[in-house]
Amino acid sequence: MYFAALLARTEDGWEASDTELDDVETLSDLADLAREASPEDDTVLVLIEQEDAWFGVVRIDGEDDPRIYVSDAAAAARSSYGEILLTDELLGREPGDDSADLDSLDLDGTEEPDGDSDDDEDGGSAEAVPHSPVGDTEILDDLGVSEKELKALDAEDALGAIAEALGASEVLETVR
Repeated sequence: MYFAALLARTEDGWEASDTELDDVETLSDLADLAREASPEDDTVLVLIEQEDAWFGVVRIDGEDDPRIYVSDAAAAARSSYGEILLTDELLGREPGDDSADLDSLDLDGTEEPDGDSDDDEDGGSAEAVPHSPVGDTEILDDLGVSEKELKALDAEDALGAIAEALGASEVLETVR
């Protein structure tokens, strides 16, 4: 089960809207969608979670490049929404590096079965994507969530904790 929402900072506080990511295929598409939510080039956060598995935060500030944080890269790599966030740059690899081919992973949003996957035989993708956070750990520092607090969040209640720290719990709950 996925949940995705946009939080746009305005002069009057945070405004939330749920969002469908069905037509989003790239990080650029996601950034464009977020920018549409804030015509004044204010900060927009895209919050994505897969229940109990991982969460991601994408921050768009005007026309700046998106900043990304993903709580568990390996779990996110097994989902189509996570694949959007896990860019080569975020994973620290050169574009086109086949040693961590996300296309070979199960991207239907389900967890891989326990045990070794076929990808492991040649040192492929399962080993190349870490079971740890990746991205900009300071993405929310200026908004009240420190790097330490962000890394300590559990995927089960992370988005609620982030929204509470931002003072946006009520608006997020209206779209949940």
